[in-house]
Amino acid sequence: MGCGLRKLEDPEDSSPGKIYSTLKRPQVETKTDTVYEYVLLDFSLEGIRPTVQYLSSLCELPQALLPYYTQGYVLAALHPIILSVGRTRALPLSLLYRAILARPRPSKHSVPMCHSVPVLRVEEWPLPGEVLTGDTVRALIDRVNSSARGGVRFVGSVIQQAGGGSSGAGSRVSSPNRGCRSPPRSPPRTPPGERDLENGGYSPDLRLMVLFHSWAAGCIPLDAQGCCYHQGALSMRVSRKGQVVSALEADWLELTAAYYRKGWSLVDSFVYWDTPKGEPVPRSLEGLFIYEERSMATPANDTIVVEQWTVIEGSNVKTDYGPLLHTLAEFGWLLTCVLPTPIIRHDSDGNLATKQVVFLQRPVRTPLVQQQNQAAASCSEVSARSVSRGVGSPQAEELSPCSGGIGGFPVFGGGYSSALSHLEEGGFEQDDGAAEVTCI
Repeated sequence: MGCGLRKLEDPEDSSPGKIYSTLKRPQVETKTDTVYEYVLLDFSLEGIRPTVQYLSSLCELPQALLPYYTQGYVLAALHPIILSVGRTRALPLSLLYRAILARPRPSKHSVPMCHSVPVLRVEEWPLPGEVLTGDTVRALIDRVNSSARGGVRFVGSVIQQAGGGSSGAGSRVSSPNRGCRSPPRSPPRTPPGERDLENGGYSPDLRLMVLFHSWAAGCIPLDAQGCCYHQGALSMRVSRKGQVVSALEADWLELTAAYYRKGWSLVDSFVYWDTPKGEPVPRSLEGLFIYEERSMATPANDTIVVEQWTVIEGSNVKTDYGPLLHTLAEFGWLLTCVLPTPIIRHDSDGNLATKQVVFLQRPVRTPLVQQQNQAAASCSEVSARSVSRGVGSPQAEELSPCSGGIGGFPVFGGGYSSALSHLEEGGFEQDDGAAEVTCI
């Protein structure tokens, strides 16, 4: 499946990234009834970054994002920007995080509903052992489902250890403060055959910061009721320099296609980046995707997966997936998950660069709807400026980077030219019935 990926040879990859899609480019750019607006907010858990909003703990995130929630934005994904996995010490900026917020573009005729503004909450769950394992993740999914039966929706999670930096599955970050909800330190509910987890001791440091959306009584939207969460396989080939992952390769579409066809949403991921002491360094890595199944029938989803380099200049993100995200938002593409990786390099200017994998989805369009939308698009040309518009032009003043965003956050990713123009060289060529990969 795909365009034929290059052999893993620890490449000095100068391209900004690669796009994998189940659609040809004209279909990707088909207008839909829903248009999204995004805000990308970066913050740090250490107070020495004067240009980045400081939070003493992820537990402060709900309060910090409240001004955006009152405007209809909700958290779509949260991820650390830098992973120091496999390194003897944490890298600078290991406490730098990104929150991606999304909302459907408001319509003049839309009527505000009470359920349109959920409440973000953060819970702290202790984890057994010193590293993440498949059994632990499966037990955590069972616990997430138990919470979901109480009328909440799972947003995502971040693994932390007290005392140091940030992690995809095993580095260290600052201690939580008292604002977090901390359920009793009992083992998560485990399915039959996994009771061995309950016999193991719980690390006082390793914990999972779990994010949920909840609603006021009587205001829970129908599509948030009775959500169920499932695991899916995640595997990739890797190259290393010593213990450090320097390149990776995965068939993202093949891994996720069956779940998207069911109408499920990819909402989180876990990768077991760390190699247990004494074991040979593997050439492949395993993990799990977490998918959300809604109680209401939902159409199958098309998907776009982006492998993108993020470049950090000083404490600020210089280039990233923002331009492409804002462009795709105009065509109804919703970001649901970002997988950070420990692949880190320096560009020609000495800036830190790291690779991230971004997952977007959109309901499958029927041929009739596609033809109607294409006909409408041919009647009204969309300028590059409107396609790449940042977040909410009518509210440009209140979200302006010059004004520091809302609540002290700098806002990134506004005013870009069309990012899809970079796809011309790779083209959107698709074999019969096969998903495709576009290299940019």
